[in-house]
Amino acid sequence: MGIHQKGATIDIASVKSHAKLEGDILTKKQARDAELERIIKGEDDRILLVIGPCSSDNEAAVLEYAHRLAKLQEKVKDKVFMVMRVYTAKPRTNGDGYKGLMHQPDTSKLPDLINGIQAVRELHYKVITQTGLTTADEMLYPSNLRMVDDLVSYHAIGARSVEDQEHRFVASGIDAPTGMKNPTSGNLSVMFNAIHAAQNKQNFLFGNAEVDTDGNPLAHVILRGATNEHGENEPNYYYDNLLKAIATYDKLGLKNPFIMVDTNHDNSGKQFLEQIRIVRQTLINRDWNEQIKRTVRGFMIESYLEDGRQNAPEVFGQSITDPCLGWDKTEALVTEIYETLN
Repeated sequence: MGIHQKGATIDIASVKSHAKLEGDILTKKQARDAELERIIKGEDDRILLVIGPCSSDNEAAVLEYAHRLAKLQEKVKDKVFMVMRVYTAKPRTNGDGYKGLMHQPDTSKLPDLINGIQAVRELHYKVITQTGLTTADEMLYPSNLRMVDDLVSYHAIGARSVEDQEHRFVASGIDAPTGMKNPTSGNLSVMFNAIHAAQNKQNFLFGNAEVDTDGNPLAHVILRGATNEHGENEPNYYYDNLLKAIATYDKLGLKNPFIMVDTNHDNSGKQFLEQIRIVRQTLINRDWNEQIKRTVRGFMIESYLEDGRQNAPEVFGQSITDPCLGWDKTEALVTEIYETLN
């Protein structure tokens, strides 16, 4: 076969003994997780922001951002609940490019996945223990879930993964909010089928064993826009798009209708400043329509210390993947969201 093992196999128990939450900090994380669950269920009407860098490539920069975000969270906590993006595995459309901290814990060196997994755990651990914030990550590789499930509070299933049966079935066994994006085609039925699968009990092979899941009632919609056959962006955060998604929730009888608008990717055409306008327009739509206000209660925002992006990690706190809002614009946007909410 063309697959060749490198090094020893990974012992999950050993991996999870590293950077383990205990005592007061574990209690605090569990309390925040309970708040997040109530928000998804509609029992808490605060706006959810899943916010942070496109990719967490530099520990020092990510922690600097986390400390700033924690201070901002304290100022807006009565109306806005933030979970920090600590995205450590990045999908690559053609397999090229930076694949995230899990693959390459040091961007100046070759890939090193064994040490990458430890680096991922350590980064989530440091954000949580140093700032009190809880974290989000993308479940790019379902088999890696068991190595981080005790640390990560919010899981995202990406546009290229949402049609995959293993991602859907593993999501049905996650005891945490799991956002499922529409595929790059924009086909909402694909996303809603994924949510149905994730919210219901499943039986499949996982980790070399037959497993049963309980279903995840916290699986929900993330609208991230689409790309048509001509390579043109087709946003799906507009008024009619939101009503269509809400109607589909009702038609299918899915649990806990909750819609998050991804303000970057194909909604913004990766024009990072558009994120500000998209948030503003969505807040207007919420004020105009009670159904939208009840259901569209989250934003995914890509932001970092510095505006934009770079090809190589030269500027501290600037993205090396998709362009992000810099800190000053992030702080202003979160403050504007807070002041706009009734």
